[in-house]
Amino acid sequence: MDVPTSNMNSHSNRMDLRERVASLRLPATKSRVTGSRFAWSLTALLLVTNVITGYLLFNGRMSPVVVASSTKALEKVPNPSFPSSSQKSPSTSVALESKGYIIPTQQILVSPKVSGMVVELNFEEGMRVEKGNILAVIESIEFEADRNRAAATLELSRQRLLELEQGTRPEEIFQAEAELAEARIQMEEAERDYQRISALAEQNATTRQALTAAESVSLAAKQRVTRLTHAWELLKQGPRVEKIAAARAEVAQAQAELSAAEWRLENCVIRAPISGTILKKNAEEGNIINSAAFNGSFSLCDMADLSELEVQLDIQERDIRRVFPGQDCMIRPEAWQDRRYTGTVSRLMPIADRAKGAVPVRVKIQIPSGEEGVYLKPEMGAIVTFLSSASPLPPEEQHGK
Repeated sequence: MDVPTSNMNSHSNRMDLRERVASLRLPATKSRVTGSRFAWSLTALLLVTNVITGYLLFNGRMSPVVVASSTKALEKVPNPSFPSSSQKSPSTSVALESKGYIIPTQQILVSPKVSGMVVELNFEEGMRVEKGNILAVIESIEFEADRNRAAATLELSRQRLLELEQGTRPEEIFQAEAELAEARIQMEEAERDYQRISALAEQNATTRQALTAAESVSLAAKQRVTRLTHAWELLKQGPRVEKIAAARAEVAQAQAELSAAEWRLENCVIRAPISGTILKKNAEEGNIINSAAFNGSFSLCDMADLSELEVQLDIQERDIRRVFPGQDCMIRPEAWQDRRYTGTVSRLMPIADRAKGAVPVRVKIQIPSGEEGVYLKPEMGAIVTFLSSASPLPPEEQHGK
């Protein structure tokens, strides 16, 4: 069968068009291989870069970059209380930067010296008080009674001592002499009775019993005279020295008890031990506060002088060689990024923290007058920049050598 020529020509034209389109396509296998190789190469490059960066950071070789960036940041930020880079000496640079927390140099837990119920409270949190101001008053009825009892005991002891020191009165000596004279008269009379009854007994004119009774009365009269004689002599000599010393000791004991009672009574009024700010109130009017509590749960309040603040930091052991007492620092509080404060390293603690691998360091903050408690508050975070001028490190250890 013959095929029309027009159909054959159209069929051949379609085949040529398909071949041309196919020739324009990219091979699929080659494209996939190229993309996969590029991805693996990029991953390997990033991995190598991370390893090198971590190695340099671990060995401290990236510190010059950090120092340079920190120095540039300090130069850009204006600081009225911290000298600019143009005012610093050429040898001044940033040795270290670390974060810490602001703490009071001296924080006092105001606890009562005596226990009792609070009947008056004169402060609130944030109040500024001066040294000696009355913070609270404790009920004092029991302490007043103890003071009055001790005062009466002291007066009694003093009168006893006065009696001994003044000695025997003349009237008492005269009384003793009169009693002795009376006893002698009675002794003489008893002796005469005994002699008379004894003579009657020789004549068998009386009983044996009457003679024995007369003899007993005579002997008793003699002993009474002897006793009164010694008593009269003791009265003339006065009281013994030992009794006077004992009376004086009793007076001293009573005086000590009175002093203790007055001390307890005076401490019913609680006064501020320093001039500062009330940080925390731990009691209210009507509460019972206990002087024997050691955990502060029954204390009155916490207070501190907010013009004396420090930054507490934990410096890693590998960086502690860059910090030394008296080192100049710059403090930047996190709450006030636009403010700068100067400071110095006040002390390095004598013991390190094994768990943190760090040494506690305190940096004293120089707070301008009028800013006490305004911007800087305890437990705020702060960034401390340690300056490396006048480093005490030996030359072979400076600059990482």
